[in-house]
Amino acid sequence: MDNLKGALPLADPALKGMDKPLRSERLAARGYVLSTGQSRLRPYVLTYLPPLLGLALLLLVWHVVAAKNSNFPGPWLTWQEAVKLFADPFHRQGPNEQGIGWNILASLQRVGLGFGLAAAVGIPLGFLTGRFRFLAGMFNPIVALLKPVSPLAWLPIGLLLFKAADPAAICSIFICSIWPILVNTAAGVQRVPQDYLNVARVLNLSEWQSTTKILLPAALPHMLTGVRQAIGTAWLVIVAAEMLSGDVGIGIGFWLWNEWNNLNVPHIVIAVVVIGAVGLLLELALAALAKAWTYEEAGG
Repeated sequence: MDNLKGALPLADPALKGMDKPLRSERLAARGYVLSTGQSRLRPYVLTYLPPLLGLALLLLVWHVVAAKNSNFPGPWLTWQEAVKLFADPFHRQGPNEQGIGWNILASLQRVGLGFGLAAAVGIPLGFLTGRFRFLAGMFNPIVALLKPVSPLAWLPIGLLLFKAADPAAICSIFICSIWPILVNTAAGVQRVPQDYLNVARVLNLSEWQSTTKILLPAALPHMLTGVRQAIGTAWLVIVAAEMLSGDVGIGIGFWLWNEWNNLNVPHIVIAVVVIGAVGLLLELALAALAKAWTYEEAGG
């Protein structure tokens, strides 16, 4: 027996416990979740740290420029003036002395009117030119000729036609906003797959039913892209139009030019920041609207 016992191979220590579950499996069976090795804060850091660093860099450059130019206000002085300015943004002290809140609302009202008219005309016209080749042949040369014209070039014509700065500014917004809406809507209609239209014919759908049930949902992403481009252009145009036509009396562009005439440089910087912030909010609002009303094709 001793000889037999010595002839049997000894168990390999490395093979010991091979049939025993791994530690991770035992912990998982008990309900524990092991970390993957990445910090839980990593997604938040990657999301928020880059824009914060960008803002810090902007403030640093701003501080350096202000330090080298005594006439240019630094971030801290501008912040103090902004606190005073926004303490009562809707005050009124005569026609030429109104709070910045009223000026922003006046500009947004002009943008809303001009942009609304552009959407009311551009979206149906875009559907027609995208749907019918004959109409596309009619309007494409007009769009190609007038689209490259600077929006501010229409302001003198508007002043000549309407004899007032307010409708002239709205007219300029209308003209500059209609092109991206029209072009993108027509492109969206033209890119609708032919299979969709074949289904409409098989179902004997009318032209109105085909437009509302097939063309409109399919072209909506392109249409909303045109709307986003138009609203950004409209906000740029209204500020410049109010600055050029000084008799509008109220508006963020008029307020900016008035502060320049008063040599109030901190208020000029505040106006620039406010214009950018309002434009950003408009862009974010339309981006959220586009995300809510668009879809992605399966497998796309």
